[in-house]
Amino acid sequence: MSDVIPPCPKCESPYAYSDGTLLICPECANEWNPNEEVVDPDAIILKDANGNLLAEGDKVTLIKDLKVKGSSLVLKIGTKAVINHFVDGDHDIDCKVDGNGQMMLKSKFVKKQS
Repeated sequence: MSDVIPPCPKCESPYAYSDGTLLICPECANEWNPNEEVVDPDAIILKDANGNLLAEGDKVTLIKDLKVKGSSLVLKIGTKAVINHFVDGDHDIDCKVDGNGQMMLKSKFVKKQS
């Protein structure tokens, strides 16, 4: 481990100190291992219909025909979309659907393109 101790990842306090293999922040009492990857607890983790992890920017394909609420439009199976970002709620993917513009979709109705 280097001699430079990084600031606390939780509160950004510069007063963190080393205690064995852990670093401790005296201001917020956060303890962390500097050798482990930091995971954001507020991050939204979504999986497609096949159980593959989805990420923002992924290209996906619809796995079934979907009616668009409030119109007579039907998105056909195989329609492609690009994920813009994830949101909390029933329709958890905000994406750009080819030929139809911005829409909210459910992750259980898409599969990740390889």
